[in-house]
Amino acid sequence: MPHFRSLGLGLAAAVALGASGFAFQAPPAAPPRDAIPGATWTTVKPETVGFSSPRLEALRAWLKTGDTAAMTIVVKGQQIFEYGDVGRASKVASVRKSLLAMLYGRYVVNGTVDVRKTVKELGLQEAEPFLPIEEHATLEHLMTARSGIYLRSGNDDLDLQTPKRGSKAPGMYHDYNNWDFNAAGTAFETLTHQSIYEALERDLAVPIGMQDFDRARQGKVPSPGSVHPEYVIRLSARDMARVGLLMSRGGRWGDVQVIPADWCRYLTTLVTPFDQVNPDWLRIRGRFDRWGYGVMWWVWEEPLGPGGGYWGPLQGAYAAMGAGGTYIVVLPAMDMVIAHRVDIDTRGSASVSPMAFDAILAMAVESQCPGDRCE
Repeated sequence: MPHFRSLGLGLAAAVALGASGFAFQAPPAAPPRDAIPGATWTTVKPETVGFSSPRLEALRAWLKTGDTAAMTIVVKGQQIFEYGDVGRASKVASVRKSLLAMLYGRYVVNGTVDVRKTVKELGLQEAEPFLPIEEHATLEHLMTARSGIYLRSGNDDLDLQTPKRGSKAPGMYHDYNNWDFNAAGTAFETLTHQSIYEALERDLAVPIGMQDFDRARQGKVPSPGSVHPEYVIRLSARDMARVGLLMSRGGRWGDVQVIPADWCRYLTTLVTPFDQVNPDWLRIRGRFDRWGYGVMWWVWEEPLGPGGGYWGPLQGAYAAMGAGGTYIVVLPAMDMVIAHRVDIDTRGSASVSPMAFDAILAMAVESQCPGDRCE
């Protein structure tokens, strides 16, 4: 298991794209790579940054056939595409986990939080006591979904697929299990002496100028069978894009280091390769995507092919993902951020499948101008 203090400045996700079929070409250089929005997003004609308006309109037509509620594409810090109501905030589902991970950064770096503390030391006990083997799980194990603790989390779909309690030592096995993530939320509030929503507003929403954040719309939901609630977060697509841009800038927003740069690299470093992700329905080989897991962020992973690695637009990519099809995808190789929202508040069954989002992602990437023709 990697540890934040030992990884230090050398953290980097060494992943490559080979078999996806994406054609990659670098768009024209301009504006400055550190460009960020002001009170509102700067919208530019796609061709000014090497993208094709007709191709993006084809993407728009595709989105109209599904449950996408809103989507925005940002290239080099400027918006080139928006669809739907990008200002409406709704539940982001498991994207909340990636946001919590970001909030942890300053408190780990300043010594308030020690990710090596065990669940027992953190007081995360349930009514059902920890097994002796489970007591050794640390906060870092929770954040990487490798705790080996398989207690009820309130998410029956995930709970039914967890291994038998006591069968896996902490750090040895990845299992995407909401108990880990909800307990990490409880630990954050215990260690920092504040609510997640207080930190979300002060440490993230305000510094990056979220346009639609409403503290009153955030709130916890009890987790049946567990003392650790779900910390529901609601954001708009355009504010999700700000989150992605902040991560792509190494936690820096203009002249302000909002999140420590080393922490951003730590979160997006591959910990669990694609083939070791569990439950196994999260790693279906017949699909196009190959997302491994980092620290509450999904990290793109592609094995090297004969003769070395293939370079492509998903090199170094990482993403926050939520049920129903809510995504923040960061593509450092293209200086691109994609925020995609499905409104599960309005209709709980609304969904854009992983395969459908793969197509959306491919169309966004392939919206670059063909050859050197950007008219």
